[in-house]
Amino acid sequence: MRDIIQLLVLNERCLDMNVMTTKEAADLWGVTVRHVQSLCDRGLIDGAEKISDVWLLPKNAKKPIDGRTKAARASKQ
Repeated sequence: MRDIIQLLVLNERCLDMNVMTTKEAADLWGVTVRHVQSLCDRGLIDGAEKISDVWLLPKNAKKPIDGRTKAARASKQ
């Protein structure tokens, strides 16, 4: 019963159209779904919310800067 309620909440949120899934974010940002999930797990995406096993992100969420890139290191200096 708990899973059914969580799925109903998830469907309601998705129909709101102000959120996107990790798959949508991955396609938009050019990264893997697993990378988006990892960013969410680490709290790097503002407004990301986990419902059951599914992350929902605001449609206007920005991709965090990848600290491993040369450009990111240059911007910190």
